[in-house]
Amino acid sequence: STFDVAVVGAGIVGLAAARELLRRHPALAFAVLEKEPELAHHQSGHNSGVIHSGIYYKPGSLKAKLCVQGAALCYEYCDQKGIPYKRCGKLIVAVEQDEIPRLKALYERGLQNNVPGLKLIGAKEIQAKEPFCRGLMALDSPYTGIVNYKQVAQSFAEDFQEAGGTILTDFEVTNMEMAKESSSESEDGLKYPVVVRNSKGEEIYCQHIVTCAGLYSDRLSEISGCSPEPRIVPFRGDYLVLKPEKCYMVKGNIYPVPNPRFPFLGFHFTPRMDGSVWLGPNAVLAFKREGYKLFDFSAGDFIDAVTYSGLWKLVLRNLSYGLSEIYRACFLSAQVKQLQKFIPEVTINDVLRGPSGVRAQALDSDGNLVDDFVFDGGSGDIGSRILHVRNAPSPAATSSLAIAKMIADEVKQRFEL
Repeated sequence: STFDVAVVGAGIVGLAAARELLRRHPALAFAVLEKEPELAHHQSGHNSGVIHSGIYYKPGSLKAKLCVQGAALCYEYCDQKGIPYKRCGKLIVAVEQDEIPRLKALYERGLQNNVPGLKLIGAKEIQAKEPFCRGLMALDSPYTGIVNYKQVAQSFAEDFQEAGGTILTDFEVTNMEMAKESSSESEDGLKYPVVVRNSKGEEIYCQHIVTCAGLYSDRLSEISGCSPEPRIVPFRGDYLVLKPEKCYMVKGNIYPVPNPRFPFLGFHFTPRMDGSVWLGPNAVLAFKREGYKLFDFSAGDFIDAVTYSGLWKLVLRNLSYGLSEIYRACFLSAQVKQLQKFIPEVTINDVLRGPSGVRAQALDSDGNLVDDFVFDGGSGDIGSRILHVRNAPSPAATSSLAIAKMIADEVKQRFEL
């Protein structure tokens, strides 16, 4: 099996990138390599399903630019393909007086990022939009929506395959290296000089590799001889769900005002395409990179995380926050207390434990969360033939079509396609 470019990872970013590359270079052969038997199985299939509008991100950052572009492209694509979505909007709600200056700063940031339709509203307007929600002031983002990202990813895969692309599932990449010897197929020597092996010993040959491996992005980078930094530390987010008979209490997304002292967004209310409402998530260290259950454990993943100095620096800086997250993970009543700040009528009898996701959080050695998208390659024979998508955090699903365009630009420039 020989390909011009192999994309490793069939999550929403990998599939969007492969689709965009094939659209631009229809004469070339492309493959997507996925270790699972199904597509979009991990972060792309375990997320909140929100189409973000681009409010939170630092003006001028890739996150801000790609999210705003990506949301517009996502709505357009869903319209073209007949994929259902709801533009149900989002309220970021200040429930304490000291949150109002932060909310106003968020509004200014959203305007700088060219987020459409933003406005600040008062308590009466909050209740007009969300009758059960209480707050002093809110940032209304009508452009925020919801969609089933697994369905979107599957559609990207169909586009890619219909255009002639190849998807190989059950193909867990364990080795990438320059081919030792082969018959010369061009004046320049080997036409497909990179060999990619999987855990079963099967091989494909290619000219270039793009990795979009999410939770394993750092390990694939190391396998290829590129930098191990930034490292991935997995954080599990556990959701609660509202009982079906209580879902009438939530119409759109309801979010807290983020606290810049803490690394994660906090508990929020998220309606889903199937009519359910998810509550959460929390954020606790996962003891396995794909550990969706409380007691999932991998010795290798655990040792990898706890021996990394960057994690300890993050933990020590956010010790009280981390301990409170663990406490909330154990006690439903503590989570419900957070929710009651926004919807006082919610009680412990109205919620059930729901699904979980694992976030591929990139950390640097100083314990800083790597906040923006990171793309890099390496040097030498193989490093120069690889582009690693090292960090694609939320809002990567929203931004996937915009990220794909950026990856395709980068691939053309680096590999001179």
